[in-house]
Amino acid sequence: METTLGRNDQVVVRGLRPEDMDAVVALDARNTGKRRKEYFKVKLQQNLSETGVKVSLAAELDGMFVGFLLARVMYGEFGQAEQVAVLDTINVHSDFSGKKVGGCLLDQLAMNLRGLGVDHLQTQVGWDDMRLMAFFQREGFKPAPRICIDFDLTAR
Repeated sequence: METTLGRNDQVVVRGLRPEDMDAVVALDARNTGKRRKEYFKVKLQQNLSETGVKVSLAAELDGMFVGFLLARVMYGEFGQAEQVAVLDTINVHSDFSGKKVGGCLLDQLAMNLRGLGVDHLQTQVGWDDMRLMAFFQREGFKPAPRICIDFDLTAR
C-alpha cells in the first residue's frame, strides 16, 4: 500500500516497515526530547506482526521519512460491544508542520479502518497539549463520552 491523497499530493503514505525503526525513534526523540527505542521496538513488533490491512503508517515527502502513526484495533475491551481503533502515537517532523502530513496519515488510516469495518477512532491527549488538541479538532475529533481516570499507586 502506497498512496497519495488529495490534501498534499506530494506526501506518500505507506505501511510502516521494520526498517523504519531508526527513523521512528529519531523523529520521536527530535519532537519529544526523549529516546524511546524499547517502547517503539515493542510497538513496531506488535504492529508489524499483524497481517492484512495496515493501521500503522509512515509518511514520506520527497523520499524523506517525515511522519508516522501507530494505531491498533480493539475488539470489545472496556465493555464496548463494537470494534474501536486506538491511535497510540502520531508524530510529524516539525520542519514539515503545516504541510498536511498528519492529515494525510489520518486520511489513510480512516480508509484502512473503514475497510476493516471499524467506525470509531479514539486517542488520548494531554490536557495541556493545545497544539495537538487543535490538530485533532481540525481533523474532526470530539471529546469522547468516557473519562480517563488515573490512580497513583505510590499513594497506597
